Amino acid sequence: MKIIKRNGSEAIFDITKIIVAIHKANNSVQEADRLTAAQIHTAAANVEETCQRMNRAMSVEEIQDLVEDQIMALGAFNLARKYITYRYIRAMVRQSNTTDEQILALIECNNEEVKQENSNKNPTVNSVQRDYMAGEVSKDITRRVLLPQDVVEAHDSGIIHFHDADYFAQHMHNCDLVNLEDMLQNGTVISGTMIDKPHSFSTACNIATQIIAQVASSQYGGQSISLTHLAPFVQVSRERIRKQVAAEAENFGGFASPESIERTVEDRLREEIRRGVQTIQYQVVTLMTTNGQAPFITVFMYLGEARNEQEKKDLALIIEEVLLQRINGVKNEAGVWITPAFPKLIYVLEEQNIHEDSPYYYLTRLSAKCTAKRMVPDYISEKKMLEYKVDKNGEGHCYTCMGCRSFLTPYVDPETGAPKYYGRFNQGVVTINLPDVALSSGGDFDKFWKIFDERLDLCYRALMCRHNRLKGTLSDAAPILWQYGALARLEKGETIDKLLYGGYSTISLGYAGLYECVKAMTGKSHTDASATPFALQIMQHMNDACAKWKKKENIDFSLYGTPLESTTYKFAKCLQKRFGIVPGITDKTYITNSYHIHVTEDVDAFTKLSFESQFQKLSPGGAISYVEVPDMQNNLEAVLEVMKFIYDHIMYAELNTKSDFCQCCGYNGEILIVEDDDGKLIWECPNCRNRDQSKMNVARRTCGYIGTQYWNQGRTQEIKDRVLHL
Repeated sequence: MKIIKRNGSEAIFDITKIIVAIHKANNSVQEADRLTAAQIHTAAANVEETCQRMNRAMSVEEIQDLVEDQIMALGAFNLARKYITYRYIRAMVRQSNTTDEQILALIECNNEEVKQENSNKNPTVNSVQRDYMAGEVSKDITRRVLLPQDVVEAHDSGIIHFHDADYFAQHMHNCDLVNLEDMLQNGTVISGTMIDKPHSFSTACNIATQIIAQVASSQYGGQSISLTHLAPFVQVSRERIRKQVAAEAENFGGFASPESIERTVEDRLREEIRRGVQTIQYQVVTLMTTNGQAPFITVFMYLGEARNEQEKKDLALIIEEVLLQRINGVKNEAGVWITPAFPKLIYVLEEQNIHEDSPYYYLTRLSAKCTAKRMVPDYISEKKMLEYKVDKNGEGHCYTCMGCRSFLTPYVDPETGAPKYYGRFNQGVVTINLPDVALSSGGDFDKFWKIFDERLDLCYRALMCRHNRLKGTLSDAAPILWQYGALARLEKGETIDKLLYGGYSTISLGYAGLYECVKAMTGKSHTDASATPFALQIMQHMNDACAKWKKKENIDFSLYGTPLESTTYKFAKCLQKRFGIVPGITDKTYITNSYHIHVTEDVDAFTKLSFESQFQKLSPGGAISYVEVPDMQNNLEAVLEVMKFIYDHIMYAELNTKSDFCQCCGYNGEILIVEDDDGKLIWECPNCRNRDQSKMNVARRTCGYIGTQYWNQGRTQEIKDRVLHL
């Protein structure tokens, strides 16, 4: 059994340290107030037993809380006071250098909590360590200076989660839809260099990757681009190639027929498309931004965005090449083709590609093949999205999310009267811990709604801190975003304030653990017919709060199904600390993402998607559903059936497959999660028993995007517990 020390590093649990600590406090009180040696050993043994029941690594502070409880349970109150006073004095001494200790532990790769914070960051790499070091300093400033104390305390207690506090000191926003069309068609500036409109598809792709890298280094969330914005440059290249081929034919005596010339043009054009797409895939994978990871980029594939038939056909050529290259994957250091985490792909299911007789159904079949092997693309239903995303003019719109699941609200530009999505962004996120609301109420429904409103008000004030931190930000802070077209074309020295109001940008109220919340209040899963109305009522209540705040502030507050990663573990630990082990609610090392059906619940794919669709509609700021499936490469018809069901029933969903590789023995398949001798969950090759994470490639969907093996114990447990839905 292991513990987490104050600097974040792991250590083996040692009961003698507890015994020694109690003895020291024992010797400082009058003999009449002391515990016997037998009582001290009993108290220490009880603490050890409690730690073992928690089924996770306890922190030193949690263990000391348990020691206090044991001393008081034995009636030694004077001793307990001495012990508490000693802890307080030591805490005051440590307060001045806690950040230093955490940073030093991080540099030596001993800080387990920070190491496993992001499943796509390798904490042994200098650039990642530099980002984490800066993050620790930023969090320290944020906690001491920038945030109200009640928000800090609520965050520390797991009542809410103030996301990305490590970036809060800077004037940075969360995620966005890059206006690639504006930047390519009208030019942009990158690192002080003017970039004109490209004259070929391959050049457009190269510029796009530079834009992606610059944008990623100027924000902390995900970004999305549309392949539609690259499609016009296919025709530009076609015309250039046609002139070249015609000139070559004339040089050879002009014997080539028009048909053979066109075949040659299209062959060369496809080769250029191949190279351009390869540029995007390989540069995104190999680029490293200032926060120490590849850009968190989503690529959107939507035929319905094309403005004419020729552009649609050219867009289809690009989509086809993207899918083909992703099916291949990328080579790891051993030269083996594996599944990359990024770019994340989203494919829109629509009337022109969903049916066997649809003109672009061949792309859908190719997409199914890609999903079966590489877990992407994810799927948006144009049919359902047009139904859900309706603007003030009564028109529905289909568009991509920002990153993995954060969706903008429908917006009509007041100047043009036209809908606008590209160039918009999200200001930030604060998440409410729903199970904590339920457990704090003790099952009393009147008390539940009262506490719920108090917690929502806390979230509102925390979100306003995020908003106010962005107010007054000069466009000079991130020229690529605010001056050169990614999000706007403001003047130098102009503030971004006008983009923060009126619905241009959004700000997100996140939520987590709807399943546990409902179970704590009703004793039943939210999938139970008698409990579902209560779950929907909770969702509506949060939407009503967002609507109230929006009316008050003229800011687009929106409800968001939080993609918990490290926070799923943090919330679970905080719930255990506050309420102990509550069967079915706090007895896991994780809580459930957003509205999802619990990962252990036995349900088929179609029932799951159908049930969760009603919650997606009530999560307008972002949501995604998934089905867990086995290896589907030899059963593409089943994948296609799920895709067709998505089209008819749910706005945004994905299939979770497995795609792993062991570098020690060459095993391709599912690498398993097992317990080591200390009870810690680790990854193990079922073929050669390799447990060295640096010598395996593991890819799992964790929260809307693919992670690559750096998960904390809570998320690892959640992955292990997942049941198959097909």
